[in-house]
Amino acid sequence: MPDLSAFLSKLELPQEDSSAAESQKRFPDGAQYRVEIPSVEGPKALAAVLDEAKKRKLKLHRVSQGSGIMLLSDTEIKEMAQMGADNGMEVSLFVGPRAAWDTGAQITASAGKNLGARLRGINQVRYATEDIFRAVELGIRSVLIADEGQLWLVNELKKAGELPSDLVLKISVQMGASNPISVKLMEEMGAGTYNVPTDLSVAQLAAIRQVVNLPIDMYVEVPDDFGGFVRYYELAELIKAVSPIYVKLGLRNSPNIYPSGYHIEDMAVKLCRERVRRAQIALDMIARTCPEATMSEPGAKDLGIPVIA
Repeated sequence: MPDLSAFLSKLELPQEDSSAAESQKRFPDGAQYRVEIPSVEGPKALAAVLDEAKKRKLKLHRVSQGSGIMLLSDTEIKEMAQMGADNGMEVSLFVGPRAAWDTGAQITASAGKNLGARLRGINQVRYATEDIFRAVELGIRSVLIADEGQLWLVNELKKAGELPSDLVLKISVQMGASNPISVKLMEEMGAGTYNVPTDLSVAQLAAIRQVVNLPIDMYVEVPDDFGGFVRYYELAELIKAVSPIYVKLGLRNSPNIYPSGYHIEDMAVKLCRERVRRAQIALDMIARTCPEATMSEPGAKDLGIPVIA
């Protein structure tokens, strides 16, 4: 048999999952971690996040949205972009349409749910990429992607100057790459930050960190439909082993609100306020267990902060 250990070493890949080594990698500003609030589905939800953070004196760096650019009006996108720009905060909007909302049947089968965020056929790739052009024109500088083909295409558009070079390509948790090699491939294809699967151990994440430089997005409280894990007590280990890391606050015991809209807006707003409260719990935990850890200030230059014309 070939000496696989020697070959992995030659490729500068880890030979085992281990969190023994502390990550020396950092955000461009030298910080180890930032805070992300997900499922911020529209202007009222974003306003609630900002209001709750102000009340609690919290620094937040990014919000993300899941219903998709196509289900926001131009006015709503402009409002969200303005709030992001005013607060030095990245606003990341998901592309759409996606397989889960398309006419195909595999997504409804028990073994087909992993197809949910993929793009079926070239038409969906075009629609989802046109979504990005529209969002960029309205000021957005961060988009959520869950399909490798679209990631490659959008990165080519960036290299060709058809999309802004500072557009952040944030990879959704639904992409599913779970090991150092697959995440490295996503980075090489243009991924700007990578939301890893929610159940990876600290050792598995540390092995990924050894071979990639992009920030890792990590749920420390996980929505029920992604596993429902609550991992606050791992924060110190995660920051030390995985930095640079976005500490991401989902919410247990809450409904899936995608796609959102007026019919459930009150619920979406309340869920956002609770996610900010959970962020305070996470930041208090960090202050107790690893007070030496460094956090970015809002407005860091590499954030996908909206650009207002």
